[in-house]
Amino acid sequence: MILIWEAMAAEARLVQEPDILDSLLKRVAAGEQEALSDLYSRTRVAVYGFSLSYLKNGHDAEDITQDTFVQIWNHSSHYVSQGKPMAWILTIARNLSLEKLRKQSRIQGLSDNQWESFSIENPAFTTEDRVVLHAAFYSLSEEEQRVLLLHAVAGLKHREIAQILDLALPTVLSKYHRALKKLRLILEGDDAL
Repeated sequence: MILIWEAMAAEARLVQEPDILDSLLKRVAAGEQEALSDLYSRTRVAVYGFSLSYLKNGHDAEDITQDTFVQIWNHSSHYVSQGKPMAWILTIARNLSLEKLRKQSRIQGLSDNQWESFSIENPAFTTEDRVVLHAAFYSLSEEEQRVLLLHAVAGLKHREIAQILDLALPTVLSKYHRALKKLRLILEGDDAL
């Protein structure tokens, strides 16, 4: 099960290759709607998952995902290529998510349907795996969840995650390894965390 996280991270890195995303953002800045569509298909799961980790509400995360791509369309001319396009995209998602949280008075937990809407289309990831992973994932702290999502779903490197979450690199590494250890213990049936 832990290998699924690493496989997802490797797959996300391929789909979200920085050079490809940089090129797409330049084309979006030039007004190419097809480039925005391609960018959306490559990054939507990461943006949705990241927003979901803040908002804890599937509908709100969907709204923020859409708003993120509207902001990208409107402000792509401000993007400066530094080899980290995914960090730029997720910073927009984070800012929109935090703005939404400031407007809300409460945060709701995820329903089973909302968790299912976040499922990764992976033949090795069965419904049973999803249920077990769902339970294990929510045993983690919110920061541990974000670090895992950013690494496994967005395919970001730990250094990039540290920048996005405004944490020290050793803190991100510690949270990532602690989260994996907790997941391993839970998934192996050991209740001693």
